[in-house]
Amino acid sequence: MFGRLPSISSRAAPVLMLCLGMSGAAAAADASPWDAGMHSAVRLIAASMRRDDARLRAGVEVRLDRGWKTYWRYPGDSGVPPRFGFARSENVKNVTVKWPAPHRFSDPGGQSIGYSERVTFPLEIEPQDQSKPVMLRLDLDYAVCEKLCVPAEANAELAVTGNRTAQDAVLSAAEKRVPQQRSVGEPGGLSIGTVRREDAQVVVDVIAPDGASVDLFVEGPAPDWALPLPMPVTAQPGVKRFAFALDGLPPGATPKGAMLTLTATAGDAAIEVAYRLD
Repeated sequence: MFGRLPSISSRAAPVLMLCLGMSGAAAAADASPWDAGMHSAVRLIAASMRRDDARLRAGVEVRLDRGWKTYWRYPGDSGVPPRFGFARSENVKNVTVKWPAPHRFSDPGGQSIGYSERVTFPLEIEPQDQSKPVMLRLDLDYAVCEKLCVPAEANAELAVTGNRTAQDAVLSAAEKRVPQQRSVGEPGGLSIGTVRREDAQVVVDVIAPDGASVDLFVEGPAPDWALPLPMPVTAQPGVKRFAFALDGLPPGATPKGAMLTLTATAGDAAIEVAYRLD
């Protein structure tokens, strides 16, 4: 039915094998296979480098079953923050994990902070040697929760080249969800206007466009600070006021002079502000 296929000369064979190898490498550079666990799956993705930036861009993508969630770096009243490990990587000097703006969840155990459905954590990778290839290997410990929390772990590896990939748009969208660094009183569409202490609580005014769904999260200077989630107390056009008590400090700690991190969100916008308690 088919004619005889032409033979491949010994001269052409190495060229063909090289092309096939390059094709496989290009496909592998987009994303690793999903590492599926209980009610979730994890993979690595890669994207192109930015102009005039020697760091490589990648991401940890987490996919969750409907009704399940995972946690932010500060989980709130309950939950476990994810722990990212890259020690098994090759030609990697440092990996910086970026945290997209989270959401607040209310459940019988209190209020928690995290993500539902799908989240991508952007990564910035500094190679040991720019002239050599990078093999990124991830060891992730995390938790997924519905009514109960389930511990989970995932492993993935991906060659990251810095070339343009099919995941560029996904990673760029995740990077836009990472809060922008701001200072108290710095103007903008979303800003933190004032922060003040009133006895044993802190009051924060968040300035945002009218009609925006505004939220605020607070972290202490160390992971053992378990500050409560700020609660909305009053609102007026363009301003939403939150307050939180100075509770949950570790033994021997004092709030005076402590550096807090305030993260405000309004729709797709998010900012992060460092504030020292006086």
